[in-house]
Amino acid sequence: MTERIVIALDAMGGDHAPDMVIKGANIALQRFPQVDFLLFGQPAKIEPLLARYPKVAQRAQIRATEDVVTSEAKPSIALRTGRRSSMRLALDAVASGEAHCAVSAGNTGALMAMAKFALRMLPGIDRPAIASFFPTRRGESVMLDLGANVECDADNLVQFALMGDVFARTVLGLVRPTVGLLNVGSEDLKGHDTVRAAAARLRGGLSPIAFHGFIEGDDIAAGTVDVVVTDGFTGNVAIKTAEGTARLFSEFLRASFAHTLLAKIGYLFARGALRRLKERLDPRAYNGAVFLGLAGIAVKSHGGADELGFANAIGVAVDLKVNGFLEKIRDELARLNALQAPPQTAAL
Repeated sequence: MTERIVIALDAMGGDHAPDMVIKGANIALQRFPQVDFLLFGQPAKIEPLLARYPKVAQRAQIRATEDVVTSEAKPSIALRTGRRSSMRLALDAVASGEAHCAVSAGNTGALMAMAKFALRMLPGIDRPAIASFFPTRRGESVMLDLGANVECDADNLVQFALMGDVFARTVLGLVRPTVGLLNVGSEDLKGHDTVRAAAARLRGGLSPIAFHGFIEGDDIAAGTVDVVVTDGFTGNVAIKTAEGTARLFSEFLRASFAHTLLAKIGYLFARGALRRLKERLDPRAYNGAVFLGLAGIAVKSHGGADELGFANAIGVAVDLKVNGFLEKIRDELARLNALQAPPQTAAL
């Protein structure tokens, strides 16, 4: 990577901020040595940390503000009263062109509301969608929407499919990702009118997307498709269920190996394999959800992420910028609109 990239960090967002933000920036610099940071937050808390991490101090500027959006703040109130907050100023830096991307581990609802206001929507996109990636049997998949839109119409789902396709090509490096609509069955007649209408449009030949068709819940972990598209209500329930199941499996596994002496001995022989399993399922490796559909790059880190998780969220932002994600989205939207435009009749 030769291009200089500036990342605006909400240094006060997250359960362990600003400590994990600065530590995460330090880890990210090892992978992206040409990244600069704008740190928005309280200097009295940030400066002592920078003294411990001189590499970050050399590549960062502090933009002072005492205002912080709390995790309990309602999005509408945060939007009205948080104009000088670390979260809002980080987004404003992207909107003004001072930074290429913004990363925050703060309040999700507030970040979405502020990002929509500060960055605006891309032409041709009605609503933003939260997208992230997660492990499957075949590798990694993208899923959206994960909670931004509780109710969606067919147009929204088609737009999500288009954005998910570009996201998978940009972040996962897939040449032609397959896209599926999450439904209660794989048959064409299953589901409500909205998903059937979206599927009809995606099958109609006017879309540049490799549309697989309907998929069911068990197809998500199986990796049946590269991009899983659904409304925010279903997507949020599905991803939280998957996270809870993974934690439950880990707890059962630990309890099983501690149950008897023979089990403890067996653990000694299985340590290497279990370590690899832990790394494969480590949620920190998949941290960094993206607000797709905005005219700027905003990445949401999990609020409880540690420094490694936050560093991975920074990595997602950098990948999107380096690979020209916004430009690709604009090109695909223009292509889709041209394909769907009614043919012009010749003048008599």
